Parts: sequence; structure tokens; C-alpha cells
Amino acid sequence: MTHETRPADRTRGRRRSAVLGAALGGCALVAAGTAPAAAHPAGHGRDVAYVALGDSYTSGPGIPTQVDADCARSDHNYPSLVAARHRTTALTDVSCGGATTAEMWQAQGGNPPQLDALDRHTDLVTLQIGGNDVGFGTIIGTCARLAAQDPSGNPCERSYKASGYDQLALTVLRTAPKVDRVLRDIRARAPHARVVVVGYPDLLPDDGSGCFPQVPFARKDFPYLRDTEKRLNLMLRLVAGLNRAEYVDTYGPTVGHDMCKAPADRWIEPLQPASPAAPAHPNAQGEAAMAQAVLDRLDRGHGRR
Repeated sequence: MTHETRPADRTRGRRRSAVLGAALGGCALVAAGTAPAAAHPAGHGRDVAYVALGDSYTSGPGIPTQVDADCARSDHNYPSLVAARHRTTALTDVSCGGATTAEMWQAQGGNPPQLDALDRHTDLVTLQIGGNDVGFGTIIGTCARLAAQDPSGNPCERSYKASGYDQLALTVLRTAPKVDRVLRDIRARAPHARVVVVGYPDLLPDDGSGCFPQVPFARKDFPYLRDTEKRLNLMLRLVAGLNRAEYVDTYGPTVGHDMCKAPADRWIEPLQPASPAAPAHPNAQGEAAMAQAVLDRLDRGHGRR
């Protein structure tokens, strides 16, 4: 029997495609949609069931104490800090270093598919994903290698735009439907949960300045890479809104604490960390700052703003 697509389904599909396509426009687009579904209230005597999904920015590699060597997961990452603040929260943290959206459905070493941690009794979900889909690690390596060719110029930007279009912008665009699919599956598996998408913190100076050789990028590549991260966060915000999920901005609260700052002031470690953390990742203070941003969002209730 042939399935006929109804006009309403086609309209919703066109609207979803339009919002996803606008994710890289850099425009002041507000994703349309209804308010997020109310979280399923925990029953009397039952802890709030909180599931944390994500990559290494969630898991906290290198930060003491590491409780899962395979996934580089710390007991002082932001999900752990959020759960500690709300003592009636039962945390299931399946975040794993190196995770992409694919690992939401497939095992990663000994870590089962992350979405398998969800069920209809889940009350709260945080999701921080997309950085590895875009290729944070590869981008850092490429830009550091190219910097020697033109330390005062923008060799990395020129390389990524050599084909006549911005390859990183296209990669962010291609990641949008992947994150969209993750959020739709979260809704299917945990229909009563409050779903919160967590953005990425400020990695490089927000004013576009550089700090070679501490961070070995060419001087004019810093603003390009800053804008690429902002484009990723914009995409996450838009896709969250499309799926009636909430978005947590961790970029704004961490401005001024990027990897170019002095060790006492930075919350993101450079490629040679001075504090226990992975290169180009949040340290303990960075995880605490992201935890506070999530807590502030949770404390404000279910509004989208």
C-alpha cells in the first residue's frame, strides 16, 4: 500500500528544512515553535531521573577524579555538579570523550549507545554534541600546521575557503540535521523529559585577538575560528528551538576566560594545559561555569528564553 504524504506533513517538513537551512545564515532568526513540553514530575519519594548525553566537553577529560577511563569522564564535570546541587537528582552520565552524534545510536568502546540510557521515566536530559561532528580536533591541528606559513595572516581561513565556499560553515550546516535527529529520538524515548541543549564555551578571545605561540594559530585566523564556534552554537540554539527543547548559552558566561588568558584566569586550557584537563578543553573551573549556566536555566523554569 502506497503511503501518501499529507499536506500538513509536507508543510512541517518544509518548515523544518527552512529552519535547519537558516542555521548558518548568521541572521537574527528566532526558531518558531511552541513552548517546551513540561517535564514529567517525579513521583512522591522518587528522585528526578537525569540523563547527561554528550562529548568530551561534557565528560571532562583530565579533570580529577576520572571515574571512567574509556570515556575520560570526571566526577566534577558539569552534569555531576548539577546533580550535586539538586540532591534529589539521580544522575546517569553516559557522556564520552570523542562522541559524535553517531554515538547516540552506536556503542563507543565499552560505552553503550548513549540514547539507550533514556526511557519514559526520564525527567531531565542535557545534550552537548556537535563539536566532533564539525571536527574540532582536526580544525585545531590544521590551523596550527598552517600558521607557520603566514603567522600574521589567515592561512587557515584561506584553506577552508579555497574551494569558493566556507567548508567549516558547510560542515556546521550538515551537522544540523544530525542534531535534529538526536533531539527527535530523545523526545520519542523520553516523552515527558525536560530537554536542555548545552552550547560550547568561549574557546578563543571574543574580541578576535590572538596569543601565538600559546595558541599556535595565525593572528587573523583567530576571528575566523571564533566565528565558526559561534555559528555552531547558533545552529544548536535553532535546532533546540525547532524541537521544543531549551538552550543553555555557555559561551557568554565564559567570555574573558578563554585559552589565551593567564592560567589563573582561564577556564579553557590551551594545547599545553597548565591545569588538569585535556588540551583545548574546559578545566574544573570551566566545567563549574557550565554547570552554573545549566543550573540558572533550570532555575528559570520551562520558558524558552
